[in-house]
This record gives sequence, C-alpha cells and structure tokens, in this order.
Amino acid sequence: MIKGIVEQLKIIKRGIVDLVSEEELIEKLKENRPLVIKLGVDPTSPDLHLGHSVVLNKLRAFQDLGHKAVLIIGDFTSQVGDPSGRDSTRPVLPQEKIIENAKTYTQQAFKILDKEKTEVRFNSEWLKKFMSFNDNTLEFFSVAKNITISRLLEREDFKNRIKQESPISLLEVIYPIFQGYDSVTIKADVELGGQDQIFNLLVGRDLQKMYKIKPQVCITLPLLVGTDGVKKMSKSYKNYIAFNDIPDEMFGKVMSVSDELMYSYYELLTDADMDEIKKEHPMKAKKQLAMILVERFYSKEAALKVRENFERVFSSKEIPDNIEKFKLISPTKISQILVLTGGAKSNNEARRLIESGAVRINGQKVESDKIIEKGDFVLQCGKRYFRKIV
Repeated sequence: MIKGIVEQLKIIKRGIVDLVSEEELIEKLKENRPLVIKLGVDPTSPDLHLGHSVVLNKLRAFQDLGHKAVLIIGDFTSQVGDPSGRDSTRPVLPQEKIIENAKTYTQQAFKILDKEKTEVRFNSEWLKKFMSFNDNTLEFFSVAKNITISRLLEREDFKNRIKQESPISLLEVIYPIFQGYDSVTIKADVELGGQDQIFNLLVGRDLQKMYKIKPQVCITLPLLVGTDGVKKMSKSYKNYIAFNDIPDEMFGKVMSVSDELMYSYYELLTDADMDEIKKEHPMKAKKQLAMILVERFYSKEAALKVRENFERVFSSKEIPDNIEKFKLISPTKISQILVLTGGAKSNNEARRLIESGAVRINGQKVESDKIIEKGDFVLQCGKRYFRKIV
C-alpha cells in the first residue's frame, strides 16, 4: 500500500547522492499511483556483489512502498560496454557468455527483491529493433541526430580519459543513448543507479522529452568501496563480496575490512542506527555486520554457525570443519601446492607468503619452501585458506 508523500520521501531519500529532481518526484507521488521504477544491470560477470545490493535495496524500498519495479537485464548493452567510472575500454563479451551470466542475475537479485512484484525485461527485446531498418528508416538515426557529441563528451570519465590520452571507443560514446532508450520503452517514472551513472540517467530524461514522455526522476546511490578499502567494489578489481559467496567466505571477507570501511558498509547496506553501532566495540560490531549479511543471503542458522566456526578457528586457533582436500601425487614444493590449491596466484607470490610467515603446516609456521614427500596434514595460509593434503 502506498504511504503518504512525506513518509515516502523520507524512505526514498535515505542514503542517496543525487535526486533530479525532488519537485518532480513529489509531483509524481501526488498522482497516488504505482510509479515505474527502473534499474538496469549489464550481466558482465556471473556474480552480483554487495556493491549491487546498495541500489537493489533502494529498489526493494520502492517495492515496499507499493511501486512497480522493472529490472532490466542489459543483454544488448553488455555488448557495447558501459564506460561509467572506467579509465579504459571494457572488453566486449561474447553473446553466449552474456546469456550465461544473465541466467544467474535474476536468481541472485531475488535474494533482495520481491519476485512477485518485479518485472524482468531484457533490453535486446527493443534495442535490436531500435538498430534495425523499419520502413527504410533507422530509428537510431532519428535519436542520434538530436544528441550532440559535445553533450556526450561532457561526462567526467571521458574528460579524464582524454586528458590521459586513453582511448575512447565510439561504442562507449553512444552507450548512454541505448540506456536512455530503455527508459523510453518502459516509460520509467524513476531510474536508479550508482553515482557514476548520473550522466546516463540524465540522457534517459533527454530522450523521454524527445518522445514527449514525462521525464524520469534520476536517483543515484553511493558506490560501495571494495574490501581493499581503495577502489569501488568490482569483480574486475577482485575486491568484492558476492551474493553467492559461501557463508564462511562472506563472513571472513567482512571480518577482513577496516573498521572505517565497516561503518560505511553499515550505513549503505543496513538500516542500523549508526549512533548505536559506534557505541559497540569495533570487533563486536564487525561480527554483527557479518552475521546480518550472511543471514540476508542465507539464513539465521547459517549466520550463527559461521560465526561459531569463525570464533573457534580464529579465537581458539582451531582447524575448521569440512576442509577441501587435495591429493598429493608426487613430491612437490609447498609453493607449488599453494598455487595448485588456490592459496596463491603464482610461485613467486607463494614464496613471498612463506617468507613472511603466513604459511603453516598443522599449525606450525613453515620456515622454507621445502619439498613435501607425502600428504596427511593441514596446510594453512593467512586467516581463511585451509587445505587438507592427503
């Protein structure tokens, strides 16, 4: 059921960066009807991560207020490549990979969204027609002639790349036109996106005006910083926590972030009272956050179990249950075992880990990269890597 305008605005505006414009949003809310809320995601990888959940949480908030959520899977735009926030051209994925990734997106998104209240659309449905001749005309031409190059090059990421003499592809330049046409097709009242998406969202407004459609309101959310504490969360930067991470991995990744980043995660990923959270000891608050997230994507039982396991392993220095096994076929150096079992990306990295004292066998620190003749021991590296060598 749709609530009063003041109450809706309070919920909608919590944690946002841009709102273009509040006056227009109020006018739409005054119509006392379910608004069409658009969120587009390009399936450029098989996993959604907590960075995606920031905007998905806002879409769910709109659903809970009684509005209509339209999740657009960008199977067409994925082949173009969104330049938002990027300092180089995104590699173009093959169609079969995009289709494979798209299959996992809706399943993962419904861990946050109400499936019964979500309309899922694939933008190839209309963009293929948009780029095809109809009655000897190409609709794309009609739109493109009204969008100037200077307008498209206004975006900050393009300005930075021009200064750095980094290449910008023609596909990247026209990407906002495709995303904007999505808004035209579904007649979006509101479009959501990360703060690096504001340019694309505004182009959607421009295109709607061209088609005599009442322009959408644009709302952006902060970008979640990845576990490295530096760059935005992204699979490309390997600093992400995925929806599909197993509970132990999800819990462990949260526990590895800095206290400062932990408070940011609370603010962007939960409805917790920040004043109350900051009264807690940081370690206690971090465990609580990790439990909240595991429970959200799995269950309360899973969250309790993984916390108990974490405290047993890292507080009591015990070995976790259900360790993955690796069969040692022939005498092998420890560094090579680490690489083969995913503990290190290269032999050089493995040797550095050994030299730094991060590698243990049955709890005892490994002093050198010696050859292992046979198995039957637990290999540990850092806080979260354990392998049973047999």
